[in-house]
Amino acid sequence: MNKTTPVEEMFTVFNETAEMIQEELSCTYLEALAETGENMFHGSILQDELSELTVKRLKKGYESIRLDSFDKEEIRKAFQLAILKGMREMVQPNHQMTPDAVGMLMGYLVNKFIQKQEFHLLDPAVGTGNLLTTVINQQHNKTVHATGIDIDDVLIKLSYVNANLQQHPIRFFNQDSLEPLFIEAADAVISDLPVGYYPNDLRAADYEMKAEQGHTYAHHLFMEQSMRHVKEGGYLFFIVPNGLFESEQAPSLHEYIKKHANIQGLLQLPLTLFKNEKSAKSIFILQKKGEGVKAPKQVLLANLPSLSKTLEVEKILLKIDGWYKENK
Repeated sequence: MNKTTPVEEMFTVFNETAEMIQEELSCTYLEALAETGENMFHGSILQDELSELTVKRLKKGYESIRLDSFDKEEIRKAFQLAILKGMREMVQPNHQMTPDAVGMLMGYLVNKFIQKQEFHLLDPAVGTGNLLTTVINQQHNKTVHATGIDIDDVLIKLSYVNANLQQHPIRFFNQDSLEPLFIEAADAVISDLPVGYYPNDLRAADYEMKAEQGHTYAHHLFMEQSMRHVKEGGYLFFIVPNGLFESEQAPSLHEYIKKHANIQGLLQLPLTLFKNEKSAKSIFILQKKGEGVKAPKQVLLANLPSLSKTLEVEKILLKIDGWYKENK
């Protein structure tokens, strides 16, 4: 018989206990998953309205594993699998999770560019916290203070349960990220940008990149808001649509970037990661201008191979490494 992996073992407990809570409380799977994650973190059952039988069954499930015997990445992956299952129930375009391979690459880039031993990281569209915790888990021997913001209350709850289970001290804010933010300036920003139009024209009017007519692109405003909340010389790592500079609002984006940042790199992600060419994305790396901040001699440009082709990926990582040594 095949031995189950730690990730499968953990996923089974998340999944079975979430299903019990979902059935009894008549809520969505994702809401139940957040509840069961809370129970596991606190080591007790926090829902008063559950029947005695369900409480017994939940306890049995929780007692079948010990959280401290799993590492952070195993917990993250198991929780991610459960979230993916829940998302199939309620597919909303902005709830797509960043592919794991992309999260790993973002983690590698943050590690490469941020040379401080202690730094503050911001994700203004944190969703379920999967990208943020993937990146943090790769900052070996560094202390990361992180902030995550999201307008969706179910996603932000999953985020903070996710962070608790992995023992990451992240501060979360449940709000529209494009409203005023009362947070400390970050050393780096990461974000899988929400793509589309921002419906609040009144709020958009406070931004340099506001559209002359009609709604402004939310992803443009997220970039501007991120730039406002990163320190001079700080880095921003955005997952952006490939057609970012081809839209009718692209001229104001060009103008804004020229004024406030130096482009460091544009890495086109492999098409194999996306449903079709239209939904393909790239990683766009910027550095906020400031005193003593120099533009790179040349911008890092690369088309990434399929991330399963290990040798080709290694070549690209060597190229990034070489570029970094030359330009930094």
